[in-house]
Amino acid sequence: MNHLPLPALDDLDGERLPDALPPVVDAHVHLFPDRVFDAVWRWFDEHGWPIRHKLHTPGVVDFLLSRGVSRIVALAYAHKPGMARALNRYLAEIQAREPRVVALGTVLPGEEGAADVLAEAFALGLRGIKLHCHVQAFAPDADAARAVYAACEAAGKPVIVHAGRAPASPAYKCDVHALCSAAAVERVLRDHPKLRLCVPHLGADELDAYERLVTRHDNLWLDTTMILAGYFRDLEPERVLHARPDRVMYGTDFPNVPYAWDREIKRIAAMGLGEEQLAMLLGGTATAFYGVR
Repeated sequence: MNHLPLPALDDLDGERLPDALPPVVDAHVHLFPDRVFDAVWRWFDEHGWPIRHKLHTPGVVDFLLSRGVSRIVALAYAHKPGMARALNRYLAEIQAREPRVVALGTVLPGEEGAADVLAEAFALGLRGIKLHCHVQAFAPDADAARAVYAACEAAGKPVIVHAGRAPASPAYKCDVHALCSAAAVERVLRDHPKLRLCVPHLGADELDAYERLVTRHDNLWLDTTMILAGYFRDLEPERVLHARPDRVMYGTDFPNVPYAWDREIKRIAAMGLGEEQLAMLLGGTATAFYGVR
């Protein structure tokens, strides 16, 4: 897989989704307060890739919904202790204003008062919890992460955790390859059988391992984010879609992508998937995972 930083692509943005597609849920959209978005974009400009659409939250929501996306799953992650509460309240307010936004909360595993942060997030009506091993510098099977999983199990809330090793950057404050592995995720799946866990990016560079995991474990889901867009070379991800079609959902990482907003969905539409599988991938799996209609 390519090493960061990477270039932008010059493909064209589509005006809207084709009417022939089934309902589309973008299950991986980032929404942050303006100052946090600005900081994230500075990091990407230096260490990741150029962001084409630097839209703040109202712009992101309007951009996607006006182009035919039926629902947005909104994700944020806390970069440091004491940040999660404000992010969670921010996302809860967006969800309350726009019913087509399904918002998840976050917490920094191991931070002081993490249990209270989670309880407050659930009381706010947030639909699950988003974690990011790279940014938050924890192993997916670390004790601090397991405390989050246990709380989500008890509350019946799903977790989406960026637990794959790639894309990785030396700018992270941890050795991503030392922390993250499919084996660590499998330990979580075994030890937390009631947890509904989603790993984005199809597990990235451990595609073979995640193909096996999703067939073995009924508590694992994957999302496609960026991996079906043909941006990262040396990957053959299509076979993972067929290993467990009911456990894979479409996502984009919008707005933090270096190419057309609809690049990935154009490639999915050209794969020749059956009608039922396409409907599950583009929206049905995500609505079932988050318990929305």
